[in-house]
Amino acid sequence: MSILLALDASSSACSAALLRRRPGADDELLSRFALTPREHTRRLLPMVDEVLAEAGVAPTELDAVAYGHGPGSFTGLRIAAGTAQGLAYGLDRPLIGVSTLAALALGAHRRHHFRWLVTALDARMGEIYVAAWQCRDGLPEPLVDEAVMAPERLRLPNGHADHDWVGVGSGWGLWEQMPAEVKAGLGQHLPEVEADAADMALLAMHDLESGGGQPAHLAQPVYLRNEVAWKKAT
Repeated sequence: MSILLALDASSSACSAALLRRRPGADDELLSRFALTPREHTRRLLPMVDEVLAEAGVAPTELDAVAYGHGPGSFTGLRIAAGTAQGLAYGLDRPLIGVSTLAALALGAHRRHHFRWLVTALDARMGEIYVAAWQCRDGLPEPLVDEAVMAPERLRLPNGHADHDWVGVGSGWGLWEQMPAEVKAGLGQHLPEVEADAADMALLAMHDLESGGGQPAHLAQPVYLRNEVAWKKAT
């Protein structure tokens, strides 16, 4: 049996989730989620306490701690990284960083069965954080590297323009600035969707079972501000 705690504060939402996986049984996934702009510091740890209490799990029973490592709000990423780092360090457990953009893709796939996704977050300063995914076997597979760019520069991945693409995340609130060919290639866009620690827990458990995780002191948020180009899929 493996038990993993995930938390996220990368956007306007704040969330925590506990995933318990037993061989031969369905996953048990408990979570808390709330839209709490500017209240992450106050709300995150109580959410952690709530999911642990609901599951009847003591912190020492955790096998790993995961967090949304970004991209996203600079302040929120630091809050999540610091909280997760403190928990993992104190418990001497591995720490797993999870892409916010990947979590958005998995959430849309789990809830709506979308397979071809462009996840985008409003990066402010006239830019978006963006990535594209194909969901297979219940997990999002990246088609291009995560990047930050002006919305006017966005393109759908080479060789995949004929798929039924869906846009997810706050970056699609900049719809009017997107290129005409991108708009034409999307069946729909959902700018109101936020990343959720429940999806991060599932992604992190996959990493944990694959031998992933790192010492707590190595936790680093991913800001993407040094990435200025959408790298072509090979």
